[in-house]
Amino acid sequence: HALQVLLIFAKEDNQSDGFWWACDRAGYRCNIARTPESALECFLDKHQEIIVIDHRNSRYFDAEDICRTIRATKPSEHTVILAVVPRTSTDQEETSVLPLLNAGFNRQFMENSSITACYNELVQIEHGEVRSQFKLRACNAVFTALDHCQEAIEITSEDHVIQYVNPAFERMMGYHKGELIGKELTELPKSDKNCADLLDTINTFIKKGKEWQGVYYARRKSGDSIQQHVKITPVIGQGGKIRHFVSLKRLHCTNENNKQVSYFLHVIIFIAFKSHSFKCKNRRKDSTDKSITSQSSDAPSLQTRRYSSMARIHSMTIEAPITKVINIINAAQENSPITVAEALDRVLEILRTTELYSPQLGTKDEDPHTSDLVGGLMTDGLRRLSGNEYVFSKNMNLSHSHLSVPNTINDVPPCIAQLLDNEESWDFNIFELEAVTNKRPLVYLGLKVFARFGVSEFLNCSEAMLRAWLQVIEANYHSSNSYHNSTHAADVLHATAFFLGKERVKGSLDHLDEVAALIAATIHDVDHPGRTNSFLCNAGSELAVLYNDTAVLESHHTALAFQLTAKDSKCNIFKNIDRNHYRTLRQAIIDMVLATEMTKHFEHVNKFVNSINKPMASEETSSHSEGSDCECTANIKNFPDNQTLIKRMMIKCADVANPCRPLELCIEWAGRISEEYFAQTDEEKRQGLPVVMPVFDRNTCSIPKSQISFIDYFITDMFDAWDAFAHLPVLMQHLANNYKHWKTLDELKCKGLRLPSEN
Repeated sequence: HALQVLLIFAKEDNQSDGFWWACDRAGYRCNIARTPESALECFLDKHQEIIVIDHRNSRYFDAEDICRTIRATKPSEHTVILAVVPRTSTDQEETSVLPLLNAGFNRQFMENSSITACYNELVQIEHGEVRSQFKLRACNAVFTALDHCQEAIEITSEDHVIQYVNPAFERMMGYHKGELIGKELTELPKSDKNCADLLDTINTFIKKGKEWQGVYYARRKSGDSIQQHVKITPVIGQGGKIRHFVSLKRLHCTNENNKQVSYFLHVIIFIAFKSHSFKCKNRRKDSTDKSITSQSSDAPSLQTRRYSSMARIHSMTIEAPITKVINIINAAQENSPITVAEALDRVLEILRTTELYSPQLGTKDEDPHTSDLVGGLMTDGLRRLSGNEYVFSKNMNLSHSHLSVPNTINDVPPCIAQLLDNEESWDFNIFELEAVTNKRPLVYLGLKVFARFGVSEFLNCSEAMLRAWLQVIEANYHSSNSYHNSTHAADVLHATAFFLGKERVKGSLDHLDEVAALIAATIHDVDHPGRTNSFLCNAGSELAVLYNDTAVLESHHTALAFQLTAKDSKCNIFKNIDRNHYRTLRQAIIDMVLATEMTKHFEHVNKFVNSINKPMASEETSSHSEGSDCECTANIKNFPDNQTLIKRMMIKCADVANPCRPLELCIEWAGRISEEYFAQTDEEKRQGLPVVMPVFDRNTCSIPKSQISFIDYFITDMFDAWDAFAHLPVLMQHLANNYKHWKTLDELKCKGLRLPSEN
């Protein structure tokens, strides 16, 4: 097919015209993009083989940033990117090409608008790098074929070091690929059932360049011996020497034992869950999530090796990945023993009917507290009752108190300023700030935190405008709510700022991400009515109808926040930033607030574990260099999808960090959320609505049991994963202490927040 070229030039000039006409002369198909956004969109649509980026003037866009963004996408693996650089004068020293290479460019082109010069450059690229990339693509196709081959295949170097094994080999031998690659064959256990001189006979054949085939006993990882029919072929390479050995193996007998059957099932389920985590974003149909979906965060699973990306290069199809998995299993059933076929029937039933990311609660003796929490937080309503319209009062014109709002941060009253001196500590007492500010902690903490992170500088707005915006947002939190009020918002803002200060988080995110996270934390529960999504859906509220019973409150919080911001130019903190920056910032804020909605809790946590924790653990175990941590965070920064996962996880943890606060703060928050749930249950009974969380009846509820269930079901795994990334020993110690507190109360049959003797 005709070669495709993408020109990225902000303005049309002689240079862009030179490349355009050069493409025409060479018979290449050419597209031109003027902005970074249109460039990425065009590339993801067309997958051009050559990209030419104007690197002569940074006034219009950052060429290196565009290059990095494109390189972060899967299709760019085989694309050649050329930087057009300004011509240097004869007395100027030529600059190094290394920064360009580090940004992802393959080569540079000195500014020359001659059509012939441009033509020569493009033709040289085609005959050099592009043709090499075509060969690499062919290699990927070969590896894909090998990975789907039914025979077990092992490729070793001339020194018998294992360099590749296919999935069929893994299934047959019981090893993971990561346990084998890089090891010498002599390091693996041998079966004692072979003739004493068999290995010598095989080596004599293959060292002479001859093929050997015969029956051989191999020892599986489990220790049992299996009889194989083996064919070993030497591969002659450079210099006429043997460079590799390819071994094809199949079971010599037809009956598989029970262990092999169960292992086969394990592999099928592995594939199913791996495929379920497939990502299809921005039409990148060939981008897959390469990890096993798992809720576990234990060390062995974090180090599980992932299949080579080369084996999945041709996954470009509109067929849903889960459908592919079901088709694979159906095909496998045809030639399987009856026991395997029946077991696969059960696998298919699970795959077709179950939400794969959510753990299933047992039906017998299940904990009612856990069941109610799941029902109340992870569903959007039980059933619709007609005629029950729940309308909550807006809090638009709250008259707070006589306390004056400061004109600048320097005008903050001394008692508040003294408290805020400690705001960078995790043990900061938000309730003391609530008391001393007359329930207006968000404005004061917001001013301090936003100043520390340079938010007004990034937004190009005055501190006065930022203050006015914080006032408007805080005024729209309901102070009548026992939990979802501006103190909770300030608490989440504090936690978010604390997380942003952790080295690995800081190194993984950009300034825009930090600003988006702080704003998202500030607005994430604005105008919360003190009732759950399930309640609003059951009551047929205006908001539930407006948002189709889906992420009702979270959608409302973001929409209202942007409406309030745009309503008055005095508090429109976004009005001075570039439109593209605003769009990116807005999208990041919306994404983070929506991530606080609990129905996708396990999906967010699992994606974080699979895409961040596991690859990072794998890198850390395989790398002993001092700079490995920097490399990890640098790699994350190159992948916007990973940055999104980090931001989601960060705000999710900040939103429910109460069990990780010092005990006294944890107890206060537990009392407040319980009171809000009690009030909801009271209202559900009054209105004749379904009672979403029956255990939260103020007359019978055990608060310790509810806290234990919440920590067990939602908190522990999530904070284990976040701690593995951000390193949060203080939080994890508080969590352990608080859990012990609730357990002690529960064992003593105490239903309150403290022991009676402590009240």
